[in-house]
Amino acid sequence: MEIANGPAWDVGRRGVLLGGAAGALALGSLATEALEAEVNAATRGGRLPAAVDVVVVGGGISGLVAARRVARSGRSVLVAEARDRVGGRVLNHHLRTGGTIEAGGAFVGPTQGHIKALAKELGIATFDEYVAGQNVYLSSLTGRQLYTGTVPPDPLILVDAALLQMQLDGWAADMPVDAPWAHPKAKEWDATTLGDHIQRTSLNGTGVNRLLACWTQPTFGADPDQLSLLFVIHYLACSGDERNVGTFARSSDTIDGAQESRFVGGSQRIPLGLARQLGDRVALNAAVRRIEHRPGHALVHTARGRVRAKRVIVAAPPKQVLGIDFAPGMPVGRRTLLQRQQMGRLMKCDAVYETPFWREAGLSGFGIADSGAVRAAFDNGVKNTDHGILLAFVGGSTWRQYGNLSLAERRRAVLQGFAAMFGEQALHPIEYTAQDWTKERWTKGGPTAICPPGVLSTHGRHLVRPFGRVHWAGTETSTYWTGYMDGAVRAGKRAAVEVLEQLR
Repeated sequence: MEIANGPAWDVGRRGVLLGGAAGALALGSLATEALEAEVNAATRGGRLPAAVDVVVVGGGISGLVAARRVARSGRSVLVAEARDRVGGRVLNHHLRTGGTIEAGGAFVGPTQGHIKALAKELGIATFDEYVAGQNVYLSSLTGRQLYTGTVPPDPLILVDAALLQMQLDGWAADMPVDAPWAHPKAKEWDATTLGDHIQRTSLNGTGVNRLLACWTQPTFGADPDQLSLLFVIHYLACSGDERNVGTFARSSDTIDGAQESRFVGGSQRIPLGLARQLGDRVALNAAVRRIEHRPGHALVHTARGRVRAKRVIVAAPPKQVLGIDFAPGMPVGRRTLLQRQQMGRLMKCDAVYETPFWREAGLSGFGIADSGAVRAAFDNGVKNTDHGILLAFVGGSTWRQYGNLSLAERRRAVLQGFAAMFGEQALHPIEYTAQDWTKERWTKGGPTAICPPGVLSTHGRHLVRPFGRVHWAGTETSTYWTGYMDGAVRAGKRAAVEVLEQLR
């Protein structure tokens, strides 16, 4: 991997000289809070440079990966980040009771080799998600059941759910990950939703839709009836790599799946580590307002001044791109794609307990429910603490039901959901925290952008097509693991390669 083996390089007047194993060890030994303070001190203050070779819009993982690759080629680069921090949709939260959890993207799993290699280079270890014991399934019709595996043994939906999984896997195996709109059935699949398909083909369509929502709400922040069937099939196809076909199990499971492990100290250590290397090549509080194409260059207007660039990489969430004034305007197809893509609706809620009491009862801490505020729960325990932590994803229609309640009412509903799964002790946490991504000004939802019917087959080809001097990054533009941190790394690398080829 070229990043891991690159030479040491000078990152600027307030940066550090960092390369190879020494840099990894330096980052690995830093506490997350200390790393945050160091990064904030090292980012660019004062005036922005008048001109650079490349401006990267967005300081999430994708933008930072692209910027580092550009810098290591010897080209000048500036990352313009709107927030007062780096990381984008990756954000750590430090608990008062000790330990760090993720308020944003957290999990990694098999075939996500790009994010894993990057973390290893930065000296950031992983640890396995707790999975010992039985899972809990709450059905409004059949009650509470304990199970292991992917599909709960609900007799009312088991056969339908198993057949649907086989069908989706078969379609995904035949899907071109780099051009889903080129599939012979693209128009047909894009004319309907996953929910409508389930209703037409299942004996108990309502029950299967409720079950599938336990996957779509955490994964997309949306329900099956909001998602294009083509979009979902493509998403599953992306849950692999160049040697492994994507599957539903790899996308949804913990063991051997996308939720298999997490990063010690929290996933935001990765963008913090990248920003630490870039130093004052990163400018915070520098929201990009306008990008002008001029003869021979582009002018990037930010909240902290304008910068002249030969090339621009935009690595911001789709809805934030629409807030940038382009001159001339974006092509109609690209603008329509951004307008019709929707950000999911998602909150992450964590309750901390003195001990992980559910483990003593033989439960894994994973649970799903077809109703209530907690549709999907995980054991969110962290290293070096004896506390137990339960995580709830509140997304899609569940977010619409509970997201606008008062904080106290929402907290009560989430704790009641935990109690129904794991027992009355769940009603009495020693700490509780929630992150509502719909309230994030520079994200406006999460965890990823979704496509309703009629978008991907018609406008998807504009997803990565450069526009003048502007190139596109961000996890939504990746061919594998779109919507995940691994996809963000892949997209950042691709965009950097495109730009460097043009600069030659």
